[in-house]
Amino acid sequence: MKLQRLAALLSGLAAAACGGGSSTPAGPSEPPVPTYSVTATVYYDQNGNGQLDGSEAVRVPGVEVVIGTGRGTSAPGTGQAVVSGIREGAQTVAVRSESVPAYFQPASPVSIQVPGPSEVRIPLTLPIGSNNANVYLGLGDSITFGDGSSDRKGYVLKLQNLLAPHFGRAEVHAIGRQGDSSAETAEVTRKTLGWFDPAYTLILLGTNDWQDQTCQNRGPAACFTIDALRSIVEDVKDWDSLPVLATIIPGNPAKVPAGRNAWYDEMNVRIKALAQEQKITLADLNADFKASGNLPALFADDVHPNDAGYQLMAQGWFKAITRARSAAAASSPRFGFSFQP
Repeated sequence: MKLQRLAALLSGLAAAACGGGSSTPAGPSEPPVPTYSVTATVYYDQNGNGQLDGSEAVRVPGVEVVIGTGRGTSAPGTGQAVVSGIREGAQTVAVRSESVPAYFQPASPVSIQVPGPSEVRIPLTLPIGSNNANVYLGLGDSITFGDGSSDRKGYVLKLQNLLAPHFGRAEVHAIGRQGDSSAETAEVTRKTLGWFDPAYTLILLGTNDWQDQTCQNRGPAACFTIDALRSIVEDVKDWDSLPVLATIIPGNPAKVPAGRNAWYDEMNVRIKALAQEQKITLADLNADFKASGNLPALFADDVHPNDAGYQLMAQGWFKAITRARSAAAASSPRFGFSFQP
């Protein structure tokens, strides 16, 4: 009997090992959910009509486009982002607002049907009124004029050579009045703007203010610089131009008194506060120069940059103009856009 029981037990184990039993076989797996790709083109809609016209050549790179659960980032030059992994059905076209460059504005959100158009065109606008699109005007003193540079153009062509490939189009000009203080430039700001009607105005002033005896002897708090810069910024805003305000670059430490750069540092604290007060873009050129680690190598004389210094200035302006909005400053995490398939 014991042998019979043992044989029966072994037979049952063998049957289980060979797949015996009453287990239900697995059913067929569900087919994967199909997804699609859409190319989004982010462009500057100059006339604000919501359509990509033949004359509108500017594309806006670095913008993160969100369609459903898919994401993509617009590329330099083309402004195109390939958004993949989009499921079938109605999907919202949106961008992350913190990825949009300063001053660019979105249109209203819309939905698209997927599958549908293979391309979505996403317009951005700029609040520049009737000013000339893609025109940038530098406003300042002899540094803006280009003193110290080998071609006497300062940062103008260098900045244009950065902006044009990035956006697709850019025209940079500069009016620098040699020896002018910020107060003197403030008196002629509107007249100067009228010569160009620029989309952007790049403001760099204050280097010569240090030479005013009241400013030098009583310090930045007693100087006219901030009042003058505020007047210039407000004139630029009233002109529907977009102000970019720069900190004062340092002087050549090998040739200027140490107190002069200390004065600039103290004034720059106030310039940064003015940019926040006016809610405008700041180009911290002073910080860019100091970060080089070799200030004397950037100067042709005591205060005027050489070609290397002007290249650094161009990069600083470019960084400020193209910088994406900070997440903290954004009023909402995303903006939707209307589009033209």
